[in-house]
Amino acid sequence: MQRAAARALRGARSPQVLIPPGLSGPGLSGPGLSGPGLSGPGLSGPGLSGPGLSGPARTPPVRARSATAGTPPLGLLYERHGEAAAVVQLKDLEVPKLGDCDVHVKMLAAPINPADINMIQGTYPVLSPLPAVGGNEGVGEVLEVGHRVTALKPGDWVIPANAGLGTWRTRGVFPEEMLLKVPSDIPVLCAATLSVNPCTAFRLLADFESLVPGDSVIQNAANSGVGQAVIQIARASGIKTINVVRDRPDLPKLVERLMALGADHIITEEMLRKPEIKDIFKSIPRPRLALNCVGGKSTTEMLRHLQPKGTMVTYGGMAKQPVMVPVSAFIFRDMRLRGFWMTQWRKDHAQGLQRILLGQYKSSAEATPKMDGGSQVFTLL
Repeated sequence: MQRAAARALRGARSPQVLIPPGLSGPGLSGPGLSGPGLSGPGLSGPGLSGPGLSGPARTPPVRARSATAGTPPLGLLYERHGEAAAVVQLKDLEVPKLGDCDVHVKMLAAPINPADINMIQGTYPVLSPLPAVGGNEGVGEVLEVGHRVTALKPGDWVIPANAGLGTWRTRGVFPEEMLLKVPSDIPVLCAATLSVNPCTAFRLLADFESLVPGDSVIQNAANSGVGQAVIQIARASGIKTINVVRDRPDLPKLVERLMALGADHIITEEMLRKPEIKDIFKSIPRPRLALNCVGGKSTTEMLRHLQPKGTMVTYGGMAKQPVMVPVSAFIFRDMRLRGFWMTQWRKDHAQGLQRILLGQYKSSAEATPKMDGGSQVFTLL
C-alpha cells in the first residue's frame, strides 16, 4: 500500500494556505487561495493531528513596529487563548541570533488546519506556551545555517518535524532537529500540506484492517483533505470507496471532482439513510472499514453498512456530537470501534518515522471548492 500511496496522491485537496508576501509563481496568487474555512468554536475534524511533539519552537518576542527597523519578519501571534478572530494579531517578530545548530528559514506557505484553530482556542490536547505563533504545518526555504548544521544547506526546502513550530510567520530560526528536508521540485502547496492529511489517510487504511484489492471502505466528509487522500490511495491499491458528503447546491461539481480523483461511489448523508443504498452492494462487497470524522447520526448510519466484525475508526468530530452505536452492533455483529490521532502515532513511532507520500502528491488548493466547515481565510499581507 505504501507504493500505491506514493503513486496515488495526485489531486488531494489541501487546507487553506498562508502565502507570505513577496512570493510569486504558478498557483501562489489570485483567487485560488481563498479555500474553505475552518472557523467556528470547538472546530475539529480531518487533519486534526500534527507530526509529533517534541517541544515547541522558540517563539520570538514581539516588538512594536518601527519604520526605521528595516523589514522584520511578520507573524500571526496570539498571547491568550480564545477565538482566532479575537486573539490572533499580525505583529513584527524578532529573529533570534543564529546558533551553531540553528537554521534560518523563510516560510513559503503554511496551511490552516482545524487543529491550529483548536490550539488557539485552548481546546486542543497539546498547547504551545504563550505567546505563540500559530501554525503547525508548512514549508520553508533555508536561508542560512549554523556551522554545526550538517543535513541542511541554503536553498533546501524544509517542513516541521514536530507540531508547535509556529509556521504562520514570514521567517524564523529553528533548531536543525525540528526540521525535515523535502524535495524542492514538488509544488509548494503540496509540500506545505504534506505531513498531516496524507499521512493520516495512509495510516487509516493500513493500520486497522488488512485490506486487499476488491475490498471496500466507507467514509464520511469524503471531500476533506484526509478524505480525498483516502480516495486516491485506495484507488491505487485496488480498494473501492463509498464516499459520504453533505448535500449542497454545487453537489454535481463536487461529485465530478471526487470521481476524477478515483471515487467509486458518492452519496449524501440523506442518501445514506435510504434503502436504495443497498443497490451499491450488488457490485461491490460491504465495507470492512469505516472512517469517521463527523460523529452523530452519520456514524450510526455508516455502521449499519459494515460487514460483521468490521471496524470503524474515528479521527475527528466535525458535528460535535457523540458517536452513537446500537448495542446490537456489538452483541450480534461484533463491531470494533477504534480511534486515531496522528500526533500520538508519530510519538509512538518516533524512532522509525516514515517519510511517505512525497512522490506525486498534488495539492488542489487552487480549485478552492467549499469543504464542510466555514469560509474564513488568514493571509499574511
